[in-house]
Amino acid sequence: MCFNCVTLTLAPLYPQHRSLIFGVYGGLSVLVTMGWTFMGLVLSHCIILYSVAMVKRKWMCFAAGLASLASIKLEPYNSWQESLVTGSFDLQDILFYGGCGFSIMRCMSFALENCEKKDGNYTFCDLLKYNFYLPFFFFGPIMTFDRYHAQVNNTKLIRKEREMWNITTKALLHLGVILVVDVFFHYLYILTIPSDMKLVTKLSDWCLAGLAYSNLVYDWVKAAVMFGVINTVATLDHLDPPQPPKCITMLYVFAETHFDRGINDWLCKYVYDYIGGDHDKIPKELLATICTFAVTTLWLGPCEVVYIWSFFNCFGLNFELWVAKLFSIPPFSTIEGAMGEAMSRRIRGVFNAANFWAIVLYNVLSLNSLGFAKLVGRRLIFKGFPLSSLSVLLVTYCGVQLVKERERQKALQEDAELVKEKAE
Repeated sequence: MCFNCVTLTLAPLYPQHRSLIFGVYGGLSVLVTMGWTFMGLVLSHCIILYSVAMVKRKWMCFAAGLASLASIKLEPYNSWQESLVTGSFDLQDILFYGGCGFSIMRCMSFALENCEKKDGNYTFCDLLKYNFYLPFFFFGPIMTFDRYHAQVNNTKLIRKEREMWNITTKALLHLGVILVVDVFFHYLYILTIPSDMKLVTKLSDWCLAGLAYSNLVYDWVKAAVMFGVINTVATLDHLDPPQPPKCITMLYVFAETHFDRGINDWLCKYVYDYIGGDHDKIPKELLATICTFAVTTLWLGPCEVVYIWSFFNCFGLNFELWVAKLFSIPPFSTIEGAMGEAMSRRIRGVFNAANFWAIVLYNVLSLNSLGFAKLVGRRLIFKGFPLSSLSVLLVTYCGVQLVKERERQKALQEDAELVKEKAE
């Protein structure tokens, strides 16, 4: 609230100094919250990566950035750095690793964008103003430096029609969701039940499927509310931040499976799209996904569960491309063309439904435990076959078809509006 008052008061009065106001206030807030040693640690990472950025070699920026990220994700370097931060309070660990991790990713974005700058270099002050924007500092999302720099230095602060109404509505909606979710998950024990394997083994197949799905919904709601609140504050500051994650119920392809759009945008721009190009060639796509999930594994913190999660999601993303390539060549493309659009949509819906449950199983692995994910997979795929397996698949198929129809209608509406704008 204090942050809103300060920024909303000063920023419109001095639009040419908005980035400085945001940076100074954010830096002071971090200093007061975490202390001098944490501030010195973050600044040391900034200085190192800024120095490397001046060389304008992308591989050096990546190497230095990944080394810095490894220093807070791997033992004994992370424990040593954490021990430098004195004091103790409930959120200290979360704020420490969140602040350091997101700072390093932002510094890497700054360094890589500086490599693209044709004339001269960005200044160290630009990096600090970018890194210490308070709403994004501890929990993200990450807005790449080029987007943030362009938006925060825009002096024409004009609100769109009904923008304040939409911001107020979103703020009230997030508050209501926070209260509802807190009550629901306090009494439903969705997160604690999977940890009791004796109890879980006694549940029916449908209960297990619902429990696995509910755990993923919980993680999505948590991410959606957290990023939604942060994005509301950023929108008040005349920024266009990364959007909250897509609803888990609407995910049926691995290419859209991400709970943090900021990290996803960062990885796509600097790793996935940079290496994969147009994503049409299987070898380049394989290399791009391996590199992307290697960075993701380091970001999440290397361990057995993360390794397994990364492997299966990497495989799922590539398998989608392999299947799409296979069905785009004769005789499969000829057969699909002959069967008609409706039948083609139904067949694709079956594959999408299976894909949805693969996404659920792979991500439940990272949310709960390897044992719970194996139990759900074994019960739904093997022991529950054919009744439970086909029943769950049928329900998911119907949901996927509804989602795809909604997306189709939305695309048609957007095309109609575009044609109307061109005609006018």
